[in-house]
Amino acid sequence: MQASVGDKLLVHGRTVGHHDRTAKVLQVLGENGNPPYRVKFEDDGHEALVSPGPDSVVRHRPEAGTV
Repeated sequence: MQASVGDKLLVHGRTVGHHDRTAKVLQVLGENGNPPYRVKFEDDGHEALVSPGPDSVVRHRPEAGTV
């Protein structure tokens, strides 16, 4: 898994009753885009240091100049 600042991290709920959460990547602390990441969750504004597992997906932001 590789991410850049500005990408979105989608964390799927792992148990019944837990919803998916989306966070914006604020800082990449690993080498070459690898975790851990400092993120800000969109639902409550909480910032956290995360090392995403297999229940997470990176949604890359669009490249500049593309629509």
